[in-house]
Parts: sequence; C-alpha cells; structure tokens
Amino acid sequence: MTPLAFPSHIPFVEQLGFELWAFADGKSELRVDLERWHLNSWDVAHGGVLMTLLDVAMAHAARSIHRHTPENFPGVATIEMKTSFMRPAEGKLRAEGRLLHRTVTMAFTEGSVFDESGRLCAQATGTFKYLRGLPTSARHAKPLRPAASPGPGETT
Repeated sequence: MTPLAFPSHIPFVEQLGFELWAFADGKSELRVDLERWHLNSWDVAHGGVLMTLLDVAMAHAARSIHRHTPENFPGVATIEMKTSFMRPAEGKLRAEGRLLHRTVTMAFTEGSVFDESGRLCAQATGTFKYLRGLPTSARHAKPLRPAASPGPGETT
C-alpha cells in the first residue's frame, strides 16, 4: 500500500513530511515518521507539529465528501480548533480525521493522533468553512491551488 496524492498543493504540509493514507466518506488518515526537526527540547513531537497534523487530518475529512465532484471541490479554512495533549508523541504517528456534521458552508470535525503502539497522544475538535477562494488584501480572492500546479517561483 502506498500513500495517496494530496488533492491540493500545500507546501507547508509537504515540508513536514505528512502522508495521506485515507481520504473518503468523511474520514481521513495521515501519517508522519518523526524526524529530529519535528521535536521539542524533550525530544518528543513539538505541539505545533501535532496541532498541524490534526488540523490537516480534520480538514481532509471535511473535504473528503466532495472528492468525487472535482468541479465542486472546495477548500476549507480553519475557523476554530481545540486540542488536548494526552501523552508525549514519538516515532511513527497516525492521525485520523472524522467529519461529524456539515452544513452547506461549515464542517464540524474531530481528530486523533496515535503513536505506533496505538496509544492516543492528542485529540482535537475543529470547525471549518468551505471556500471556493480565499479573500485576501485589496479584495482579491486567491483560488485553491490544485495538487499539480506549483506556486510562483516553484518547480515540480
């Protein structure tokens, strides 16, 4: 079994080394094998890495319901996220995202991060807004970047 391609180009997620292993029916699974630069001063996963892993897992769970309709495939923006850390995370981590409820414009999700022994390391809930573009300065909307198109100054 091999990882799936992410449906959107997210340079930050690529830099962190996250892999997408499931993406369907309101669920997602991501994995990461922690490297030295993922760690904090106690040599365990930095909380920011865990929060990003949870955020991306929940966002992909929210987006997974649209994966069969590419012309209707919105992005999501995190509106709110609450995270609880249960134990230090080390080694190979697995994050699961689940879509709990959705409306036309909002998704309500939860996510969990497990270590290689299956122990729960962190748990989160998140609210996401479905968007076709992201309004930025000067009232311009940036479109969602598909996985195959690099950004300005990037090469494939």
